[in-house]
Formats: sequence, structure tokens, C-alpha cells
Amino acid sequence: MLPLLIVLAFLLVPVLEIYVLIQVGQMIGFWPAAGLLAAQAVLGAWIIRREGRRAWGALHETVRTGVLRERELGDAILVMAGGVLFLMPGFLMDVLAAALVLPFTRPLFRRALSAFAERRMRTAEARAATMFPPGFGGAGFDPFGREPGPGRVETPPGPVVRGEVLHDDDPTPRA
Repeated sequence: MLPLLIVLAFLLVPVLEIYVLIQVGQMIGFWPAAGLLAAQAVLGAWIIRREGRRAWGALHETVRTGVLRERELGDAILVMAGGVLFLMPGFLMDVLAAALVLPFTRPLFRRALSAFAERRMRTAEARAATMFPPGFGGAGFDPFGREPGPGRVETPPGPVVRGEVLHDDDPTPRA
């Protein structure tokens, strides 16, 4: 379903953009329409710069603290997607890009992106469960065949030789 939507988008969006551009050009004239497109590009670059810094700072803070927050990751993805859409000429893409980038419309898209990612993860988990059932290869996904649980020791089974490593600090050879 998703590949079909992508193909349709690649076919229909340029046609719609050209149609809207011709209609706007006929209503206000060629030069005002071109000026409006240039103004949208400048405005888009300014918005991307401002919101991109904010999203990058929040993402950097998330990485620094070690706590992954869905909001910062979603914002960074949406701002980058909006930036790419601002680079495409046309009024429809600029409207969509502005909706992705602006902080008061971004939460709607973030929720939709989160729901989409969650559905995709559930589908991937279901596929993995059918390809690798729980008894596959021993006890689950453990390469050593150990049972999961609190008493699980993280060393492979078999003989373990405990010892001490000695380093010879004297660089002179012994006779």
C-alpha cells in the first residue's frame, strides 16, 4: 500500500504544483508569482534555520543526557523533512513544509509519525516472531541456548579457566 502511495505522490504532486503555479500566475501575473516563490524560499530558509537549531539543540541535549525522548527525535525528523520540502519549488510543497516546520502545527504531524512508526514496529515484530519462533535455536534468541531469567550468568557454558595475566614490564630480554 505504501509503495503505491509513494508512486502516486511522485506522479501527481508535480502535476498539481504546475497547475497551482499556472493558476496563481494567471491571477497575479508572472513576476509577482515568481517573487512570491522567492519570498517563500527566503522565509522557509529562515524558519528552517531557526527551528533546525532548536530541534538540533534538543536532540543534542537528549543524546548528552542519555534519555531518548520521542518528542525531540520526532521534531528533528519533521524539521529535516520540512527543509527538504522547502527546497522544492511550488506553493503546495511550501505549505506542507511550513506545516511540518512550524512549532504549533508540528505536534499533529509528530503524533501521526509516532503512530505510523508504532504500527511499522508491530508489523516487524510480528514478522520476526513468525520467522524466528520462541523455540528457534534453543531458548529464544540466546546464542548459547540459556534460559532467560534472573539467575542467568552472562558467560558461555563450558570450562572456564580463571587466572591472572602477567605483563613483563622489563623490556630487556632474559638469558
